[in-house]
Amino acid sequence: GSMGTINTASALSAPTLLGDERDAILAKWNQLQAFWGTGKGFFMNNTPPVEFTQENPFCRFKAVGFSYIPNNKDEDGLISLIFNKKESDIRGQQQQLVESLHKVLGGHQTLTVNVEGVKTKADNQTEVIIYVVERSPNGTSRRVGASALFSYFEQAHIKANMQQLGVTGAMAQTELSPVQIKQLIQNPLSGVDPIIWEQAKVDNPDPERLIPVPMIGFKELLRRLEVQDQMTKQHQSRLDIISEDIGELQKNQTTTMAKIGQYKRKLMELSHRVLQVLIKQEIQRKSGFAIQAEEEQLRVQLDTIQSELNAPTQFKGRLNELMSQIRMQNHFG
Repeated sequence: GSMGTINTASALSAPTLLGDERDAILAKWNQLQAFWGTGKGFFMNNTPPVEFTQENPFCRFKAVGFSYIPNNKDEDGLISLIFNKKESDIRGQQQQLVESLHKVLGGHQTLTVNVEGVKTKADNQTEVIIYVVERSPNGTSRRVGASALFSYFEQAHIKANMQQLGVTGAMAQTELSPVQIKQLIQNPLSGVDPIIWEQAKVDNPDPERLIPVPMIGFKELLRRLEVQDQMTKQHQSRLDIISEDIGELQKNQTTTMAKIGQYKRKLMELSHRVLQVLIKQEIQRKSGFAIQAEEEQLRVQLDTIQSELNAPTQFKGRLNELMSQIRMQNHFG
C-alpha cells in the first residue's frame, strides 16, 4: 500500500540507518537492488527492510509483448491442461489419458472426452486441449461449456485426482468479454511503468486480436522465446505438409495434362472415322440422284482448295521439301 511506497522511497533516497555519510552509499546500494529487482532495502533502525522483487516499479528488467486474445466461445468447451510430461509420452499414452480423464469425470456413459490438440510447452511440459461431449437420452449431443467444465476441474478433490495424472494447471480457453479486455488493458500490471504501458497500447500491431502483456525478468523472456520457437516449429511442420501436398497436386496435374492430350488425339481420330462413315452413308443415300446446285458449288470450292494445296509453292510442295530435308539429315546424321 501507500506505506510500502513511502518505505521504498525512504530506502532509495534517504535512509537514516547509520546517521552519517554511509547512508548515501546505502541509498545507492538500495537503488541498485531495486533496479535489479532483488534484495532487501534497509533504511531505518527498528523497521523491517523493504523487500525488492521484480514487480517493484524501479526494476529495469521489464518489457511488454503482445499475446493473442483467445477467440473460442464458451460453447466450444475447450479446456487447456498442462502436463509435466513430454509430448512424445503424452502422444504414446493418449488413449489411457482419455480413459483416465473420463474416470475423473465420474465415468458416465453419456460423456466422451475428446482431444483437440497436443503441443509442447517449455520445460518439458505439454499442453493438451480437450473438450467433453454429452449425449442426452433423446440422442442429441452437445459440448459441455468451457466454464462449467473448468469449475468442475477446479474442485479440490477433482484437482487432486488431476494432479495424480500429472496435470499441473488447467485453463478454460474462452474469449474475453470487451469489459474484461478493457480491465486488463486499463492498468499496467506488476509495476510496469505507466508510460511504457501507454506506449505499448499505441504500438499494438493488431488491437482487435492482440493484447499487451508484461514480461518481467529474464526467465519470463526465455519462456516467451521458447514459446515463439515452439510456434515457429509448428508453422514449419505445417508448411512442410502443405509443400508435400503441392508436390502431389503438381504430379497429378502433369498426369491429367498428359491424359487430356491423349483424349484430344483420340477425339481427332474418332472425328475422322465418323466423317468417313458419314461420307459413305451420304454417297449411298445420293446414288442415282442428279447433282444438285449447291453440290456443284461445293465441288467447285473443293476443286479450288485441292489445286491450291497441290500448287508447287503451296503446302504439298513445302511438305515434300521438309520431308526430303529430314531424310537427308537422317542420312548424314
